Amino acid sequence: MKKYGFGVDVGGTTCKMGLFETNGTLLEKWEIPTNTANNGESIPRDIVAAVHNKMIEKGLSKEDVEGIGIGVPGAVTEDGVVNKCVNLGWGVIPIVAQMEELSGLKVRAANDANIAALGEAWMGAGKGCHSVVMVTLGTGIGGGIILNNKILTGFNGAAGEIGHIVVNEDEILQCNCGSHGCIEQYASATGIVMMAHRHLDRSKKNSPLREMEDFTAKDVFDQAKAGDELAKEVIHTVCYALGKMIATVCNVVNPEAVLIGGGVSKAGQIIIDEIREGFDVGVFHACANTKIMLATLGNDAGIYGGVGLIIND
Repeated sequence: MKKYGFGVDVGGTTCKMGLFETNGTLLEKWEIPTNTANNGESIPRDIVAAVHNKMIEKGLSKEDVEGIGIGVPGAVTEDGVVNKCVNLGWGVIPIVAQMEELSGLKVRAANDANIAALGEAWMGAGKGCHSVVMVTLGTGIGGGIILNNKILTGFNGAAGEIGHIVVNEDEILQCNCGSHGCIEQYASATGIVMMAHRHLDRSKKNSPLREMEDFTAKDVFDQAKAGDELAKEVIHTVCYALGKMIATVCNVVNPEAVLIGGGVSKAGQIIIDEIREGFDVGVFHACANTKIMLATLGNDAGIYGGVGLIIND
């Protein structure tokens, strides 16, 4: 194993980049703009240029660098073909082959939620675990599944889309995926706000939320922590459903730990406590000792996971 590696997490606005020692030590991190013009055609070149510039700056040769691991916001097959990234303007692109030709280095790629899971399993909250499920709670709900230190990609790279597990067949509103009643509609940041409005409409209880014109998921959690009964009901409802969904996933893949990340996870321990009740109701007895923890790497999980891709190749 060579001493250095690069991790890259491609987002719709910026590409997060990190230079690591392959023992997991982060030496430096930085960002470059994500140029989505012309269907994102310059993104691979921009990433490779940034890597080469950093190698020159640090006096590194190709013989010093194990490779580049990259996470992208879309499905990626095991052989490194991206199957559409709407946020980047990409269609079907052989990203690994393209970047290996441009860089002269080994390149590996995976879905961004999957590499975040790998990063957390390798150097974050799941360190020491061989099988974990990562749940990212943000504007939507993403997921990544690591089994025996390997990303579960599925047939065409779409494994781990746990945000689109249906938990309410009676839902009349449509999810962004086209289905109805996905857990993403309730337990994401936007879903929590929607559920709070539903509770406000159906209840006559007083709540500080009624006085807020444009409250957020953070506001709902803050009011629940402060003791507001209506906000507590909202958080209990969404986290109970989330816990049952997580139990279903655990019944299938039997991980050692479930890691909760994403912006909503900043609410802290209240999420873990509320998830646990729904989880305990839905989990198979042999999976009941699964640890549920907050992720710890934050926005750096993807770049850690990128290097983890290279090391676990």
